[in-house]
Amino acid sequence: MAGTTGVRLSDNPDEIREAPHRSIFRRGVAYATEAINGGVDFVNRKVSGTYIGRFFRLRGSGHSEEIRDANFCTEIRAGLITFSTMLYVLAANPAVIAMSGYECSCQGEDIGNPSCAQDYQTCIEELRRDMVTVTAAVSAMSCILFGLMTNMPVALAPGMGLNSYFAYQVIGIRGNGLLPWRSALTAVFLEGWIFIILALTGLRHWLVRIIPSTMKVAGVCGIGAFLALTGLTFNTGLGIITSGNVVPISLAACSNPDEHSQCSGASAIASPKLWLGILRGGILPTVLMGFNNKYSIGIGVLFVTLMSIPRSTSVTFFPYDSAGQNKWDYFSNMVGVRKPRFDLGQLRFDSFRQHPGNFIVALLTMLYVDMIDCTATLQGLARYSYRLQGPDPDFPGSTIAYCTNAFCISMGALLGSSPVTAFVESGAGAQSGGRTGIAAIVTGLCFLAAVFMAPFFSGIPPYATGPALILIGCLMMRQVHSINWNYAGDAIPSFVTIMFIPFSYSVAYGLIAGLFTYVAVNTVIWVVSKLTGVEPHDYHLKQYWTINPAGRKPWVYRAYKKIKAKLQKNRGPATEEVAVQEFELMERHTSRPRSAVASASTMDDKHSRRAQSPDHLRSD
Repeated sequence: MAGTTGVRLSDNPDEIREAPHRSIFRRGVAYATEAINGGVDFVNRKVSGTYIGRFFRLRGSGHSEEIRDANFCTEIRAGLITFSTMLYVLAANPAVIAMSGYECSCQGEDIGNPSCAQDYQTCIEELRRDMVTVTAAVSAMSCILFGLMTNMPVALAPGMGLNSYFAYQVIGIRGNGLLPWRSALTAVFLEGWIFIILALTGLRHWLVRIIPSTMKVAGVCGIGAFLALTGLTFNTGLGIITSGNVVPISLAACSNPDEHSQCSGASAIASPKLWLGILRGGILPTVLMGFNNKYSIGIGVLFVTLMSIPRSTSVTFFPYDSAGQNKWDYFSNMVGVRKPRFDLGQLRFDSFRQHPGNFIVALLTMLYVDMIDCTATLQGLARYSYRLQGPDPDFPGSTIAYCTNAFCISMGALLGSSPVTAFVESGAGAQSGGRTGIAAIVTGLCFLAAVFMAPFFSGIPPYATGPALILIGCLMMRQVHSINWNYAGDAIPSFVTIMFIPFSYSVAYGLIAGLFTYVAVNTVIWVVSKLTGVEPHDYHLKQYWTINPAGRKPWVYRAYKKIKAKLQKNRGPATEEVAVQEFELMERHTSRPRSAVASASTMDDKHSRRAQSPDHLRSD
């Protein structure tokens, strides 16, 4: 009879069975694999016994809190995988930031001057090259510092989404935004320090919790739609959308556009570069995503870039003209260090006096988005890497993690960067076994190496980064199912936020419009219900919200109550007993797990108030 290996097995039990013959190639592969695994185990054991192993709490290090599945070689692999998934940042972020112009200027009567327009485009190209170096340097510094301070496999870089708000709204296209570029960087610098204060005092977590969760999700989805629109527009993306004369927007990307970059008839969407970006930069990564490929977006960007290098094709990024020759001369260096034009003296702390209203709007908007984005990303990655367990949303060392992120925001502003945040792509490294800060440090070292390859990354065309922005927007938009669509008081404000962010081309205005709608609609419904006693038929489906959310209060508030209770010791036994009872009641009220509140989309307002009343707590 035949076995599963295809080798005939004899029915005679006395016959000696010979092992199936293995080819020399298979035996060589087996020996090589065994040797590699042995070498990896040897390196893991050696490193675990050193100070590095104890510092990062690797398995076998002898640390009292060693991480059971953390190995040195696995951490290196995880860091390389994380870098490969974040590679697109080195192309997309400079393309977005360069549209603001920073110190480039061609305004007023000079706009129609061909010489001014050419000089401006040259300045924009120089700025984009500078931002490649800045993005790589800031990402390297942030990843290495975060890995050392938090021992988490989380990579940081200038955030996608918030960089669009920073470039298109705060500074504005050609500098026509809320603030001059130096004032905008000052707002980013101050935002980081305010974030640190909120994290140290515990107010950050409380502020994040009092924002309705449906509005937090809507803000993320709106930013995703904004990124997708950015990836469709001219200069920073595929160039398929441009402004229209009769309608607000129209199709573009033709071979013979008019003076307004518009197309007519069948000439629309006929550009070869557009279809290269769609097919190779969009369709190809999407197919790879279907097969759960972690490097899909980076592969798409790299594929389009390589196809745009030959200068004799219709899709080249280096045509035979003065601008193309300038790009080619810099790109052909491949390896080199470029010194950006930014220094520590670029901040303007008198910006508040010059633009008080705009400065506050920009500062609070970036702080709001950064707190929500950083908190959600770090909590998700902490749970994925087994740092966050149980109902408490704060993981061990969370304050240090948030403070480190905030510090990197301020340091990045000194180098001319938009706000830095934790990247969800770090989950790819965690999925491949990353558990410690070594993975983040390896990612940072890869970004540091990219500083010396700035000429290569500056040769990535916008029709390679445009599809990447659209795909990132899609990944952000998929959270839309978490919005409470069952109650109008939650659904309509969420939709207003998602709609208004891309259509107003402003994250700030979209968030303000959504929160205003939420407060107005729900306040009117609450007042009418109180006065008439009549509630909407779907009122029981509303998402529960309170100014006093479940969980521990900020530590400054708890410290104040504890000090107050101790100070009342000298006021007599009766007063002391009342103070102690008040403090114990506060602790029970804040630390008591309230699962009913957490799932309060099915709880009406009367029951929620009873669940929090002091009489109800005393009866337990």
